[in-house]
Amino acid sequence: MAEPRPVRRQARGERRIAEILDAALSLFAEVGYEAATTNAIAARAGISPGSLYQFFRNKEAIAQALSARLVEGTRDAHAAAFADRPVATLPLDELVDLMLDPLIEFNVSNPGAKSLFGNTDMPAQLAAATRPLHEAVTRRVTAVVTARAPHLSAVEAARTATVVVQIVKAMMPPIVAAETEERAALVTELKRAIRGYLAPLEDATT
Repeated sequence: MAEPRPVRRQARGERRIAEILDAALSLFAEVGYEAATTNAIAARAGISPGSLYQFFRNKEAIAQALSARLVEGTRDAHAAAFADRPVATLPLDELVDLMLDPLIEFNVSNPGAKSLFGNTDMPAQLAAATRPLHEAVTRRVTAVVTARAPHLSAVEAARTATVVVQIVKAMMPPIVAAETEERAALVTELKRAIRGYLAPLEDATT
């Protein structure tokens, strides 16, 4: 039995949207968000600008849809990493791996993401689209800090999580840009910095 025509059209539309978002992410990684144009994104996706405008009215709309996809992907990856793991009793080295590896893998796999998440000059509406990712990561780190250092107040735990997230955010661009061997060295240094920051907090509970 033939597939209903509206279903086929919907599937084609979803594939075309995915192709446009993939092209935009690739172009953002190469030239940055500001320099990328809808014409260049369309060319990268192998379609005409008119076809692109059937799905997205402008570059900001593309970036918003891309941000939503990336936020969902990295949130799911981080949630899966923590699923059913006893974060309060894990060795600190293993915990740091658990916190950082999904974020590092996400950023390395999606190098254009830094043009969205790391850009302080983004339009307000677009910046708001990326905020859920930062908030979700900070909440998860806060929960981990609270579980491992229960002597900290809620304010202190949140402040500690903010410092951890900001250290990771600052190190992510050079990690993404580095070649394989240097990237591994930078990741090792980042993990050492996070361990060094968290260890005294945990020592205070023993």
